[in-house]
Amino acid sequence: QVQLVESGGGLVQAGGSLRLSCAASGLTFSSNVMAWFRQAPGTEREFVAAISWLVTVRWYADSVKGRFTISRDNTKNTLYLQMGSLKPEDTAVYYCAAKRSGAYVMKPATYDYWGQGTQVDVSS
Repeated sequence: QVQLVESGGGLVQAGGSLRLSCAASGLTFSSNVMAWFRQAPGTEREFVAAISWLVTVRWYADSVKGRFTISRDNTKNTLYLQMGSLKPEDTAVYYCAAKRSGAYVMKPATYDYWGQGTQVDVSS
């Protein structure tokens, strides 16, 4: 049974930082593209960042480029999202996702597995 468990969310002031983690089990972690998505109330789930199997390629949404960094530790089966210079518009539930294919990494419908999400609130 595949499990993705996010942690690290919370309340932070604008300009602050947070580090999200996603612990994976039940899958061959190093064989999966891993990604972060987010969803604010009343909006669709949107792509934040993704990272390839062997950390050779990273993708970022334009809205977070230069502020967020995605990384993974294949020895710990853990995905990370370091978020800096946070803005109120970054407020959302952040989800970890996994899939085998490297195509269409920005499309949530292409992902096979999802975590339950962790709430991030950025106050102004």
